[in-house]
Amino acid sequence: MGGSATRSAAREVILTLVVAAILIAAMPLLIGTYTLTVLVIYGMLGLSLGLIWGFGGILCFGQAAFFGLGAYIYAISAVNIGESTLPMILAVLLTAGFALLLGAMMFYGRLTDVYLGVITLVVTLILFKFINSTAGPQYVIGEARLGGFNGIPGFQTLNVPGDPGAYIWGDALYYVCAVALVIVFLLVTWLLRSSFGRIAVGIRENETRMALMGYDVAARKTVLFAIGAAIAGLAGALFASWAEIVTPTLFSLGQSAEIIIWCIVGGLGTRLGPVVGAAGLAYLEFVLGQQSMIDNTLIMGLVLVIFVLFLPRGLVPAIASLWQGSVGAFGRRRPVRRMRRARHG
Repeated sequence: MGGSATRSAAREVILTLVVAAILIAAMPLLIGTYTLTVLVIYGMLGLSLGLIWGFGGILCFGQAAFFGLGAYIYAISAVNIGESTLPMILAVLLTAGFALLLGAMMFYGRLTDVYLGVITLVVTLILFKFINSTAGPQYVIGEARLGGFNGIPGFQTLNVPGDPGAYIWGDALYYVCAVALVIVFLLVTWLLRSSFGRIAVGIRENETRMALMGYDVAARKTVLFAIGAAIAGLAGALFASWAEIVTPTLFSLGQSAEIIIWCIVGGLGTRLGPVVGAAGLAYLEFVLGQQSMIDNTLIMGLVLVIFVLFLPRGLVPAIASLWQGSVGAFGRRRPVRRMRRARHG
């Protein structure tokens, strides 16, 4: 049984790597790498919420807070350090640490889903208001001025570790971000296949039953919450390096809502769904941004309503069900044809 599961996991990893390699190589032929880079980053951000909401049952309206924190921590650290490797690590670790403290207060406080959503939303709005109010010269961390609504420009972007002069930008940045997304995707897959991941899904299905079985539900939800925040922090740091500026709009309510829409449209409870939803809707928004006749917000709202009404499980589960149905129907037809041939000799 264990050997079969191991072989199945190995096949899935190989398939993931092969498909990812083909997509990474082929997509620049269709879309510019500058746009592809941000789509990949948004895919990673969508995956971070898909992990904690789709598999942990934790509806978080504050994923934009972790995204923005990762970006600001990277920018502030890069200004002071003058190199990107340590700031990238700090963006992940400090964002995870912040989420760990916030999650411990919420989950050990036994807050229900509604209050979890409200608190994470309020934290996002607090950070948004605070960062907007830091325009004065007194708001300085080391050599980095927070800049208020103007944000922080002019920091060290991603470079080869140990060589601040060797910048990673353009096509190279796209490939780095794409590889990072694949690695994060495989780590999430490994986490969900582990006992921790299976228990997290059990908590999502029936939290009381898992608690009665002796599992520390609050601790496991806190850790999962922090892991999702760490992924969002990494996405934020990569976004900062791509945009070369960070502003308070990263913490905006609109950003928080978009991440939730990505997960719903792509398909909750799947690993690929939030990635596809994020990249697809972000590209749709990019295309619509080139015209001024229709408001983007109206289109995004319409897409959400259509999916909730007609594809409530999301795009990826719907495609998977359609594929399985067609393959199953094809498999059923083949034995019937063989029986007919046997009867007619």
